[in-house]
Amino acid sequence: MDDALSAEAELRRLLTIMAALRDPATGCPWDKEQSFDTIAPYTIEEAYEVADSIARRDFLSLPDELGDLLFQVVYHARMAEEAGLFGFAEVAHSISDKMIRRHPHVFGDIAAEPDATTQLATWDALKSAERAARLETGTLAGVPVGLPALTRAATLTNRAARVGFDWPNAAAVLGKLDEEIAELKAELPAADPARLTDEVGDLLFVLANLARKLDLDPETCLRHANDKFERRFNAMEQTLAREGRDLKGETLTAMEAAWQAVKRAE
Repeated sequence: MDDALSAEAELRRLLTIMAALRDPATGCPWDKEQSFDTIAPYTIEEAYEVADSIARRDFLSLPDELGDLLFQVVYHARMAEEAGLFGFAEVAHSISDKMIRRHPHVFGDIAAEPDATTQLATWDALKSAERAARLETGTLAGVPVGLPALTRAATLTNRAARVGFDWPNAAAVLGKLDEEIAELKAELPAADPARLTDEVGDLLFVLANLARKLDLDPETCLRHANDKFERRFNAMEQTLAREGRDLKGETLTAMEAAWQAVKRAE
């Protein structure tokens, strides 16, 4: 950590750079053309790159990735300022006020809850009150549609569970999973894309809820499975390559045998 750096000075520098990039006369042609809609995908991408660095424990690259994410916030704030909507100061002010409001046990005179679980329930109650103040009514109000689908499924049903609309345990979810698999199998002969989409969606929805009932994050589970598949596939390919064999020329039986060898080696 560089003690000579000033957070305040570096933030002012970043805001100045952003303004220069968007300057109508001398700015970057690409940056000047961007809008909220075109920048939003980059914002999501940068957030995932931060998560990737954390998952890989690559703390050397994490400052760079966090900087990319911060730049996205600055970018949106600059475009909003140009449109006369708000600026970066309003963004920082808003989150500061929100954190103080949601932590009365730290910034007020309310006693802290005895544990993190109870404190989280208090946090959720405060968020619910904020949604009500914004006239967002209903148990499921305010769940962002832009969330990854598995995360949104778990979030929606976690909200529903707060009012008692939930499976009693993971075993009950497994029973529902069997039901959905049977319904998908029934649709396979007709191969109607709309029906298959509906049934596969139901299956994924139940799997997301199974993870939730097991106190697991479905996105984390799937990322882990993706990483495992990638690691094993690469190992299989490299094993065959060392033997002078190419995947394109191998039978499925041969590839399966190599795959099982990799699994045993792990």
